Order: sequence, then structure tokens, then C-alpha cells
Amino acid sequence: MSPNMNAVVIDEQGDADVMRYRAIEMPALLPGQVRIAMRACSLNYHDILTRRGMPGVRTPLPMILGCDCAGVVAEMAPDVEGFELGDRVLADPISRFAPREDPEPKMPIKFLGDTRWGGYADYCVVWDRQLVRIPESVPIEVAACLPVAYGSAYRMVMHHGKIKTSDRVLVLGASGGVGNCAVQLAKSVGCFVVGACGSEARCRQLEELFGVDETINTAEEDIVRETRRLTGGSLLQGGGFDVVVNSQGGEFWAKGIRCLKGGGRMVANGALAGFDPPTDIRYIFQGELTIQGSNGWLHEDVENLVELVAAGKLDPHIGARYPLEQGIEAHKALEDRKHFGKIVITGDAPVPPSRSDLA
Repeated sequence: MSPNMNAVVIDEQGDADVMRYRAIEMPALLPGQVRIAMRACSLNYHDILTRRGMPGVRTPLPMILGCDCAGVVAEMAPDVEGFELGDRVLADPISRFAPREDPEPKMPIKFLGDTRWGGYADYCVVWDRQLVRIPESVPIEVAACLPVAYGSAYRMVMHHGKIKTSDRVLVLGASGGVGNCAVQLAKSVGCFVVGACGSEARCRQLEELFGVDETINTAEEDIVRETRRLTGGSLLQGGGFDVVVNSQGGEFWAKGIRCLKGGGRMVANGALAGFDPPTDIRYIFQGELTIQGSNGWLHEDVENLVELVAAGKLDPHIGARYPLEQGIEAHKALEDRKHFGKIVITGDAPVPPSRSDLA
């Protein structure tokens, strides 16, 4: 196997022009590590934030972007057990060290595409404990859509939102990856689901693909006024939603609170529209509301998501596919919001034959 691989690399942080598609030396495997031949890497807004640089987050350079990587096992450290070359696997982007000694004590939690080289590359190196097996019934490209966006949504909706069949649920930013999953999870439970997004075309896609009960076009309609129309009043007058799923922040923070019913709950993960919006706290205490933060996902959440896809209960929508050599174009398409649903980079790096193949 060549010591070099192709990758989308940033040598500095900044605008989209800092990305380069070039050859870079592959890292050697440490004990407990596995090299994945990337077959699919789904894109997330986190990729853009890493490229630009985030306050308080030190990204070692050069960095290969891409949090969500799925593919086949191409190489293993001698101490890795339970996997074979060619196994179909998905990497949980977060490496958490607890069961055995931490080989990198200065940074016990690392994140693919952020503090460790990610999936915009022929190969991606991860710890064996990060791996999740992909059943044959689940396409690798679909599995690659799950960890960051769908994992975040799963924890928001199922763990913290505690949704039940009788709930009315409003999903803000419903056309993005997190929103797509939140809508599907709420529908699978039997909730009345309203999806809010920024164009009429995306509203139609939410209806056609996921069967939402109603939509709100936030580019033309006010979500607070539409909430009153759809639910029969404001939160202090008998109307409102039981649960608001909010990954937007910004102007939608205060509006999301005003869309809740008395005693309702808003689950929040992300602040794409801004992290310090004004808040009228009177709505919170007068409505006896619950504001619940949600941060990331657990490894078992990713495993549960794979099982839901295999069972036909979850169907991530892929809006576009780009080969690795067009990874920069894919990243720009994400930033320009050109596609509905997930964008996936695909790869076909070689895998050495297994011993059984040679027999």
C-alpha cells in the first residue's frame, strides 16, 4: 500500500480557498487502531466551522476535514481483534478513552475532521472502539449519514425530548441533516409533526419524503403566528407545541420558546443562526417551560441508528454525491445550501486481499 493518499486538506483556516486536494502521507497505525478505506463520507456544517476556525478549539494543522466516515477495513494494528480486512464499518467520530489506558493522555476526547484527520480522504485511521459494523442490508453511503447529524437528533428527540405519540412537535431547520432525522423520529413515534425551513421547495420535499403533517416556510411566514394558527393559540392561551426541536439559535431561539405550549419543552443543539440571541425569560417562567440542552451523542446512539435503518424505520435522504476528487466542490455546495438532505463524498481506495482471498 502506498505511503501516500489523496485527501482534501487545509494547511490554514479561513474561507473556502484554503482547501486543497492533494497527496499527503498516511499516518502509521498505533496499537488499537484500524485503517478504513473510505467509501462514503457525509458532510456536516461542523466541517465548515472547522475550516473557518472556532473560538476555543485548537485544530492541529494540516487537517483533513470530514467527521462521518464509512468504508471497509483496509489494515489493522496487530492487537486489534474481532474484525477482518474488508469488513464494512462506520466510524463514530468521537474517540472516548475509558475501558483501557489512554494512549493520548493530553487529549482524551478527539473528533474526526476536527482534532484528528477525517474522512475527506482515501483512508481514515480510527481506534477499534470507534467502529460500528454495517449490516449488509444498509448501504455504506446511508450509514455514513448517521453519526453527527442523526446522532445529534436522536439524542435530542429520544433521550431529552422524550417524545410520545400524543405530542405535537415543531422541528426548526427541518431541511438539514439534524432536522431530517428529528422529523423522521417524531413521525415514527406517531407525533403530529410540523417542519419549518427556509423555502417553499424544501417544504414540499419535507412533505413528499417524510410525510410531515404541516410545514412553515420561514422565509415568508412567521413561526409564532403559524403556531397559533396550527395549534389554536399561543402558549399562554392553550395553544403551542409540546416539543420544539431547535438546532438554529439566533432569531429562532426566542421564537421557538414562544411556540411552546404551557409546560412544553424545547431541546436545543447548535446555534447556526447565532449563539447569543435576546431571550424574554417571562415566557419561560410564566409558561413553566423546560429548556433542555443536548450535546452530541453516545456510541450506542450510533448503533441504535444503524439498527433503525436496517429495520426500515429510518431512511436518511442523500441529496447529492460527489467523488473524493470533487470534495472541495461538495464542501462549497454544503456552504451554499445547494442540496436538500445529506451530501456524501465517495471513494474507492484499494483494500489489500485478506488471507482467505489468497488461500
